[in-house]
Amino acid sequence: MSKSRFVSDKATKEPSDAAGRGISRRRLLGGAAAVGVPAAIGLNQLVSGSGIAAPPAAAEQPPSHAGHGAFPHASFAKGRSVDHRANGFHPTELLRDFDYGKTRRLASGRVLREWEIVAADREIEVAPGVKYEAWTYNGRVPGPTLRAREGELLRVRFVNGSEHPHTMHFHGIHSALMDGMPGIGESRGGGQIEPGEAFVYEFDATPFGVHLYHCHVAPLAAHISRGLYGAFIIDPKQGRPEADEMVMVMNGFDTNFDLANEVYAVNTVGFHYVNEPIVVPREELVRIYLVNVLEYDPVNSFHVHGNFFQHFPTGTSLQPAELTDTIIQGQAQRAILELEFPLDGDYMFHAHVSEFAELGWSGFFRLVNPSRLAAASTAALYCDLPWGGGQA
Repeated sequence: MSKSRFVSDKATKEPSDAAGRGISRRRLLGGAAAVGVPAAIGLNQLVSGSGIAAPPAAAEQPPSHAGHGAFPHASFAKGRSVDHRANGFHPTELLRDFDYGKTRRLASGRVLREWEIVAADREIEVAPGVKYEAWTYNGRVPGPTLRAREGELLRVRFVNGSEHPHTMHFHGIHSALMDGMPGIGESRGGGQIEPGEAFVYEFDATPFGVHLYHCHVAPLAAHISRGLYGAFIIDPKQGRPEADEMVMVMNGFDTNFDLANEVYAVNTVGFHYVNEPIVVPREELVRIYLVNVLEYDPVNSFHVHGNFFQHFPTGTSLQPAELTDTIIQGQAQRAILELEFPLDGDYMFHAHVSEFAELGWSGFFRLVNPSRLAAASTAALYCDLPWGGGQA
């Protein structure tokens, strides 16, 4: 596959360094200080005031993680909401938004499935009043959920419209040239894709399961934490039982560039599914494609209240590994979860790391018979508690 130009040379590259390949270390690690925001600024300061805090006294100890150890930091700006229109994506819609691309049948009879993915730099809002300079695939975080069927030929045209070099690395089975790994394949158009360039990734849809893709340019933590990731689903040839399907990408955001997260979420916006519970059918199968891409924390988790789910690690087997209500995942681990809700009501789901839950990684499933819900639903009441989400 050949690398091609698609934009003019107006894209400005920053001076290269050994670690960042065109990305300034000061910009990535000292972004807050560069604009006059102390590294120790807390989430409440970001969302309730001007966003600028007084510099710490010289005698103070080195700043700690802004979101850790201070219970009040968990409350977001009450009465304010995230502007989903400005973001260009809505977490409720992301749940069930599967991108099947375009298909055509080759002369051999095999199905070819194709997508175009564009990397772009874009400001998004991850909590009320908290803006974040994200790097995106197709203008959203997480990127589109790509979905195919086992055995198809897949072709992804990647266009780098960012000011920084990027790639797409797919978890799956493919040749080294298609790995999206800098230093492998530049002579043939692959490897690291510079600003203004494009490359076509082509590989077989195998194995079936729930996978992910992300940028693999160094510093890797920066490229992932900025938003360059998405879910990638390959359905088995025989399919799966009919279900209400949804994608949950667990992520977080280092809003003050201290290499630790201040906001945690599923599908980017903290507390969104508290304020807009996920409506699901009663006594019908619900299938969750769960992917963990959280950076700067070693593990993440998923717990559902009042129920258990069948756990299919990586989704590569049609037989569940266990029946449980809580799973733990490291970064890039993923799973399919299947469950049914036998009773009406609001059922919480959240990270079973309390800090994550209190900083945004919480939500509710809502069973659809409103006559059997209390006038003040659990989700609404949760928002009024000291650690609740306010409006997100």
